Amino acid sequence: MMRVFVTGATGYIGSAVIRELIDTGHKVVGLTRSDNGAAALKEAGAEVHRGALDDLDSLHRGTAAADGVIHLAFKHDFSNFAGALTIDLRAVETMGAAIEGSGKPFVITAHANGMASDNAAIALAERGVRTSIVELSPSVHGKGDKGFVPRLINIARDKGVSAYIGDGSNRWSAVHRLDAARLFRLALEAAPAGSRLHGVGDEGVPFRDIAGVIGRHLNLPVVSISREEADAHFGFLGAIAALDIPRSSVQTQELLGWRPVHPGLISDLEQGHYFNN
Repeated sequence: MMRVFVTGATGYIGSAVIRELIDTGHKVVGLTRSDNGAAALKEAGAEVHRGALDDLDSLHRGTAAADGVIHLAFKHDFSNFAGALTIDLRAVETMGAAIEGSGKPFVITAHANGMASDNAAIALAERGVRTSIVELSPSVHGKGDKGFVPRLINIARDKGVSAYIGDGSNRWSAVHRLDAARLFRLALEAAPAGSRLHGVGDEGVPFRDIAGVIGRHLNLPVVSISREEADAHFGFLGAIAALDIPRSSVQTQELLGWRPVHPGLISDLEQGHYFNN
């Protein structure tokens, strides 16, 4: 059993991670700045550590008192994404310094364009910290999802059509939230220092299939649009909706014995809970 300091513990993924940790015998200390967050942590059976991602003293104290760390928090400010990446880098450096030379596990989450934080984590592996980096799929799906798929559903409702770009054969990888939570726990327990792990359940779901399920559940036409029309239709998701980004977790599964067992993205969508709001 470990005493695990978790940042982002009350978030969509973090709440699943603390449940996974507690259910498997670990003690969780969750970082929060709010009374609501503190109440949610207590209800889940976790200990509360007051602080924030930019409160470096608090991060250092929480990390130093733990047997291991899972870093999930990120300041999702797309108006100042560079600033958010800088805050994340400082947080990784601070937490890493608190356990340097200890051999303790430190699991961080990869973010788009966040190579500075990734490099800092890898460097810590050379300084006596058992760091690992979890790179999640573009869609981490499940009940409570507030990511790309709910946005696609809302866009379809607003536009009156469920669209894909071109022939819609471009693929998104995906992973169920509960499978991702188990991966973070296994990384904490057993990932070798310097590991890069891939949280992938579905290696590549054609975007056309995602649009098809959305259209069917909303009773809307499913249509193809051109890449030139995509930005006007999808907004900031226009470029992402056109990407072909399949990924594999074969090496991660072999390394940690992790197996995705929860429903894939299309099966999860077919259950209907995404369309209840």
